[in-house]
Amino acid sequence: MVVVVKKKGESDDRLIARFKKKVLDSGILQEVRDRARYKTPSEKRKEQKARIKFLIEMEKKRNY
Repeated sequence: MVVVVKKKGESDDRLIARFKKKVLDSGILQEVRDRARYKTPSEKRKEQKARIKFLIEMEKKRNY
C-alpha cells in the first residue's frame, strides 16, 4: 500500500507526481497487469528467456 502525505507548501501536481513515482517503484501496476490474465508455466518460461536474452544484448552494447 502506498501512502503519500502532502508536505507543507507542496502543490497538488507535485503530490500526484510523488504518488505516481511510488506506485511505479513499488511494482503494484506490474503485478496487476500480470494477474489480469492467467499465464501458463510455458509462457512464463518463454518470457523469462526473452528477458534474459534482452539483458545479455544490452550488456554487450554497454561493454562494446
